[in-house]
Amino acid sequence: MKRPAELRDVSFLYSPQQTKIAMLNIVLFGPPGSGKGTQAAKLVEKYNLVHLSTGDIFRANIKGETELGKLAKSYMDKGQLVPDEVTVDILKSEASKYADAKGFIFDGFPRTTFQAEELDKYMSSRNTSITLMLSLEVNEEELKTRLLLRGKDSGRPDDQNPEVIQKRIDVYNKETAPAKEFYTKQNKYSAVNGVGAIDDIFGSLCTEIDKVN
Repeated sequence: MKRPAELRDVSFLYSPQQTKIAMLNIVLFGPPGSGKGTQAAKLVEKYNLVHLSTGDIFRANIKGETELGKLAKSYMDKGQLVPDEVTVDILKSEASKYADAKGFIFDGFPRTTFQAEELDKYMSSRNTSITLMLSLEVNEEELKTRLLLRGKDSGRPDDQNPEVIQKRIDVYNKETAPAKEFYTKQNKYSAVNGVGAIDDIFGSLCTEIDKVN
């Protein structure tokens, strides 16, 4: 026998909805040599964010000679991207260590549309979302000059070989840059001139952040 309409269980209509957690989550985008690491450090200090850099994570694993490090090194030395699944898993694992973070700066991630989609899913699981994607725009010749100079100082092999540098830039343009479209469709993409004085570029980044924060 059908229950009268007035007696049916409608409690699901009144179940409390989760309120999104107010966090400032920034994707800092740009080709190799665009200054992401330098600017990320300044943004972390100003906005009290957690800095997650795929490059730093991979290099720490390479130094520690972990299995992940060996796998990452085999791709990085050739100027190729580390496979999506590996990158996504390590980023989730690292981000999960910061349960009380006020926000994140994702530096060097996501690099592909797939990674961007996976990051959205992960942030949703934490009841938050990406606030803004900031892209540092730098011309190719400037990038090559910066990377070769950085290679002399750091000793990093991927910054010392002109062929590897060109490969990294080509990979960025082909595989990474389309991820911009992902955030453009969400109205979260903002381009910032990455050429000039460090403090001037930082000021431009802060202006964009303060518009949405």
